[in-house]
Amino acid sequence: MSLVEIENLTIRFGGRPALSGLSLEIARGERFGIVGESGSGKSLTALAITGLLPDAAEATGTIRFDGKLLPTDERAMAALRGHRIGIVFQEPMTALNPLMRIGAQIDEALDLADSSTREVAALLQEVGLDSSHAIRFPHQLSGGQRQRVMIAMALASDPDLIIADEPTSALDVITQRRVLNLIAEICDRRQMTLIFISHDMRAVAALCNRVAVLKAGELVETGPTEDVLRRPKAAYTQALVDATQMAPRANHDLSDQDLLLSVEGVTRAYSRNGLFSRRQPPLMAVNDVSFDVRRGEVLALVGPSGCGKTTLARVIAGLDSVTSGTMTIDGTPYHGADLPREKRGDISLVFQDPFGSFNPRLTIGKSLAEPLRLLPKLSPLDREQRLIEAIESVGLDASMLTRYPHEFSGGQRQRLAIARAVVTRPRLVVLDEPVSALDVSVRGAVLDLLARLQSQFGLTYLIISHDLDMVAAMADRVMVMEAGRIVEAGSPKTLFADPRHSLTKALMAARLPDLV
Repeated sequence: MSLVEIENLTIRFGGRPALSGLSLEIARGERFGIVGESGSGKSLTALAITGLLPDAAEATGTIRFDGKLLPTDERAMAALRGHRIGIVFQEPMTALNPLMRIGAQIDEALDLADSSTREVAALLQEVGLDSSHAIRFPHQLSGGQRQRVMIAMALASDPDLIIADEPTSALDVITQRRVLNLIAEICDRRQMTLIFISHDMRAVAALCNRVAVLKAGELVETGPTEDVLRRPKAAYTQALVDATQMAPRANHDLSDQDLLLSVEGVTRAYSRNGLFSRRQPPLMAVNDVSFDVRRGEVLALVGPSGCGKTTLARVIAGLDSVTSGTMTIDGTPYHGADLPREKRGDISLVFQDPFGSFNPRLTIGKSLAEPLRLLPKLSPLDREQRLIEAIESVGLDASMLTRYPHEFSGGQRQRLAIARAVVTRPRLVVLDEPVSALDVSVRGAVLDLLARLQSQFGLTYLIISHDLDMVAAMADRVMVMEAGRIVEAGSPKTLFADPRHSLTKALMAARLPDLV
């Protein structure tokens, strides 16, 4: 018997359809995946099922839960959500209250569900966390631990249905595999129905029994996961599957290239705050790291969340200072924030989130022009020419310089972030998870763009990522980082085929299987 039945669901905003005539049946105990690009209607479907559509949405069609139409009364709908539907959101750091301890938040979920038979400690144990985590605040947990807390809160009401909206997109590969295994284990043990929403086709293939593919608000294909994702009938589904494969670029010899960046014995330590902080040694975010980067090289830095990758990148870019050690960029030594002004234009950063890295109140032209303050000798005409050259180099039109960030898609915004990074004509570009927030189809286009820009401008890349497939396709050399130290380094082909360190072996073991 179906637990969720959707019939001819259409959702409009201002008369324009965002979801058109969707019909689905999800059986009790089934693990059902919904895949598609951003804007395809995946999250809207989940919001409709939970009665959480925005006020501006106009919905027609029917949704039945356990054979009954969804209540039209908000109080009755809230009771249904509180007792029979659990939700796991994409970003637990924003979904959790930063001012409440973890135990209090789970206890609140238990109170709202009127559950007197379950305890906070038991829920934490079920999701693989020690009961001592109950006294901690969200910022004191890792990304994977916060996601486990979200799952525990969703389980508080002993629901029939759990909806997980992109629950693993921000996690490193090891944590992602653990969370996927945890969700599968809990669903099987409790005989719960799962709706898993993701643009990660491999995660859906690893977790779900059946899948639906959405495109621009319309159902393209649905059926058993093995059939739809491994033997797709629709051309769109085939294109999504093909986009999960990235061909490695041709290797080139860099031995005759000069050194661009040298990092020698760099350590970044943070003192621990708190009542007993003086008794504790400092936190070694980066611990005695040394390496060189040659001109034209693509060097990738991989490792689990919290290992120090982003801290090292911030120090190299001059946004933070080392505790000890020295860096040299193109012959000029520095220690982080003391990077000379005339050298700051030589290093650029591309951030992970294309949505949060632009000021929403500035036009794209003004945002792209901000780094040019590092080049005061440029004339107004030269500044204008740099902006046009930068935006056109990423495949966008110069007329878009007058638009605002909200007028662009995620892929376009990441292209604009890259344009801003190259506007000063830097020597080194640091890319922090440059494609993790993008659809699989857009990801390939952005990586092709990065390869073209490297050839066009002679760029050197330091890529920080937990996407091992992207690293294998892009990098000349890979360094594996654990607890602030570089534990293994080598070419992607050698390192991934024959890992030596236990962390590298764990990263390779956690990779999700290919679809083709």
